[in-house]
Amino acid sequence: MLHVLVVIALAQPKLAPARSDGVPIGKGTTLATVTLTKPTGGWSVGRMLKVEGRISDTSIDPVTVSINGDRYLMRTRGGSFSREFPAASGKNVVTVLATNAAGTAKAQATTYAQIPPVPMKVILTSDTDGVYTDLHVYEPTDTSEADRTLDPAKMAHVYWADTSSPSGGPFFLNEQQGDFDQPGYGPYLYVHRAPPKGTYLIAANYWPSGDKAHTIATLNVSLFEGTPNEVRKTVKIPLATPGSTRVLAWVHNLGGGRALVYVPTGDPKPTDERWPKNLEDAAKQMQSEGGGGEGGY
Repeated sequence: MLHVLVVIALAQPKLAPARSDGVPIGKGTTLATVTLTKPTGGWSVGRMLKVEGRISDTSIDPVTVSINGDRYLMRTRGGSFSREFPAASGKNVVTVLATNAAGTAKAQATTYAQIPPVPMKVILTSDTDGVYTDLHVYEPTDTSEADRTLDPAKMAHVYWADTSSPSGGPFFLNEQQGDFDQPGYGPYLYVHRAPPKGTYLIAANYWPSGDKAHTIATLNVSLFEGTPNEVRKTVKIPLATPGSTRVLAWVHNLGGGRALVYVPTGDPKPTDERWPKNLEDAAKQMQSEGGGGEGGY
C-alpha cells in the first residue's frame, strides 16, 4: 500500500506557481511559438511603437513585453496581442515572452527611433487579473513647493478619472484590444517630454474584486531615457487591502537633465537638502489603508 501511494504522488503534475509568485502561465504542455509582426526592425520617426503579434498557445494571457528593460504586461485575445507604447530615443529592443507549462518562448526585434529623448516615463503593472491597480501621479505646480516644503493639496493630480495633465504629461489608461480601462494587468503609462522642475509623487491605489485577495504591483520609472544621464528604477510592492493607497516613489526633477529618485520601501531616508523637508508628512497625507484616499481615490 505504501508503494502505491508513492507512485501516485510521483505521477501528480507540478502545481502552478501561486498568484503572488508572478503572472499566470498558459496551460499548454508544448513550448509556444511567438510571432512578432510589429515592430519589424529598422528605423522609425514615430513617438509611439506598436507591438503586435500572435502566440500558438491561446491559453497564455498575458504575455510579458520588455522594451529596453521596461516591463509591460499585454492581454491576449485568441492568441493575438496588440498595443502601442511610447518609443525611446534611439535603440528600442522589444522582447515578448510567453510562458506555459513547457517553459518560456520569446521573440525579439530592434527598432531605432529618431525622436527627441524622453525625460520621464512611468509604467505600472499588476500580476493579477480582475483587479484595479490604478496609477496616480502628482505633478509639481507653481504653488506646491515653497521654502523646500511640499503642499500635496496644491499638486496636480493625474489619474484614471482626470488624465489631462496641466503641464502636458500624457496619461495612458489600461486600454487594450478595444477595451476601455478594464481591470487586470495594465499597464498604466505616464509620459512627460518636458516635465517641469519640482517634486513628483507616484502612487498606486488598489481595488480587488471577488476572490482576488492580493497582487504584486510593479513600477518602472525611466528618466532621461536615451541620454548619458539616464536613470531607471524598479519597485515591486504587495497590495492586499481594498481601497488602499501606497506611495511607490518620489521624483525630484532638478532640471538640466538631472533628477533625484526616492523609493520609501527600499531606499534610506534622503538626506540631500534639495528634497522638500516634509516628504514623510506629505506621504502620510497621500496614503490610506483602505476605504479610499486623497484626491478621489
